[in-house]
Amino acid sequence: MERKRIYLSSPTMHGDEQKYVQEAFDTNWIAPLGPNVNAFEREMETYTDCGHAAALSSGTAAIHLALKLLGVGRDDIVFVSDLTFSATCNPIIYEDATPVFIDAEPDTWNLSPEALERAFEKYPHPKAVICVHLYGTPAKLEEIMAICRKHDVPLMEDAAESLGSTYKGRHTGTYGIYGIYSFNGNKIITTSGGGMFVSKDEAAVKKATFLATQARDPARHYQHSQIGYNYRMSNVTAGIGRGQLLHLEEHKQRKKEIYAQYREAFADIPEITMNPLNPDGDANCWLSCMTIDKGSSVAPDRVMDALEGVNAETRPIWKPMHLQPVFAPYDFIPHNADGSSVGEDIFDRGLCLPSDIKNTPEDMELIIGTVRKCFGR
Repeated sequence: MERKRIYLSSPTMHGDEQKYVQEAFDTNWIAPLGPNVNAFEREMETYTDCGHAAALSSGTAAIHLALKLLGVGRDDIVFVSDLTFSATCNPIIYEDATPVFIDAEPDTWNLSPEALERAFEKYPHPKAVICVHLYGTPAKLEEIMAICRKHDVPLMEDAAESLGSTYKGRHTGTYGIYGIYSFNGNKIITTSGGGMFVSKDEAAVKKATFLATQARDPARHYQHSQIGYNYRMSNVTAGIGRGQLLHLEEHKQRKKEIYAQYREAFADIPEITMNPLNPDGDANCWLSCMTIDKGSSVAPDRVMDALEGVNAETRPIWKPMHLQPVFAPYDFIPHNADGSSVGEDIFDRGLCLPSDIKNTPEDMELIIGTVRKCFGR
């Protein structure tokens, strides 16, 4: 009999979602927009204190609209976190702009303030800075924001992985001029696919909503004065999101427990270091990750293969953007003075551990035992 699959981070449904989805069916409100969309936006505004929110088809769409609102266009430079998923960076290319990749720093694995300062020395007039909160850990926002203010450049937060995380008591995604969240299937809550654009600027959110709804002018006939996008969330998926949001804090607590259990279980193995958490924040611990010391005889692939052998899903750390073939033509600003890359080192030595909130005590015991065995424990 095949062993059950232990997932990296799969959706967890509770039943509340069905009530809102059923309402959409009962009222025949299946098309995009509708009461669930409006309510989900208001509920996200209340939860995050973001000001105003627009529910969209994906986090990528939210990033794209944020760039449009910032006026990013052909040949404009955008500073962006290097250690991230490509969805953070692809919209820069949509607008024919030029990404400059900013290395991670070792304390949180997020955008390095030191590298950001060096980037401004080399490129004094970027159009925007995009900071990612990797794996749910808040970046060094105070330092990053101070640099952006000094150079009078807007900061945008990619909080796709960090919904529920806070920095100095305030939600990630609410510090920059614009913030974005993702509700992809593996995120801490999901709508199966979807995202949210947020800002304290009500006019900006209204403009994003307009652009996301095919930029249809307020006329009786179909009239369009500018190019729009089909980026709005559907009433059905928003219903799923509403039901999920009721359980976000519960999901976050379980994710934190998983991280703490791994950290305690591997504390006696000096070669293993868990991904760092920002002491000035409260991370949602979306994915628990580990790195292996360079001197170890155990490589990340060995651990991932061993876990696959017990049917447990893992993932490498994000491959830095400056190493991606599609982004080869663009510049990279390292954190280290000697030109070496922190993000590349983390990628070479790291992996993401199974972080599904449905992991049972037996699942966790199997995962931990399998990893320990790799190190002869």
